Amino acid sequence: MRSGLLLLVIPLFAFSVMHKFYVSVTNIQYSEKDNSLQITSRIFIDDLENVLEERYGVEMNLATKKESGEANFYIEKYMRSKLVISMDNATKDFVFLGKKYDNDLVICYLEVEDIDLPKHETLAVENDILTDLFDEQQNIVHFRINGEKKSFVLVKENNKGMLNL
Repeated sequence: MRSGLLLLVIPLFAFSVMHKFYVSVTNIQYSEKDNSLQITSRIFIDDLENVLEERYGVEMNLATKKESGEANFYIEKYMRSKLVISMDNATKDFVFLGKKYDNDLVICYLEVEDIDLPKHETLAVENDILTDLFDEQQNIVHFRINGEKKSFVLVKENNKGMLNL
């Protein structure tokens, strides 16, 4: 009787295990004062460390006293390979301004300089952050342009969001 009950209960425990939610949040805002797109990306520290180690073979120890002196270099390199900003189908380079930590997140600060927004018709973002590590990864992108806010949830199979300006 006990072994029969045990066989019924064990499968229930398999469904009760917490599954991690894989998500990043990127905010893109136009600064009229600076004529620039100001971008922040929030990524879980452990996920970013895992992808940097898998992709580049480096151990970063982010947000610790042992953090690698090359952390910014590899984070910028990864961001450049996974985040593409385009205006009117032309890719725009961004400047990696730096990062800070907030609890279990790393916040990356980026900027696309010298943008005369009224001269453009479209703004697009292609976001593949962490999709090379997690098939379930969702990258939420919030645009705040001309007082309007538009959001996209981008996934591996649908990684691009576009705004008509």
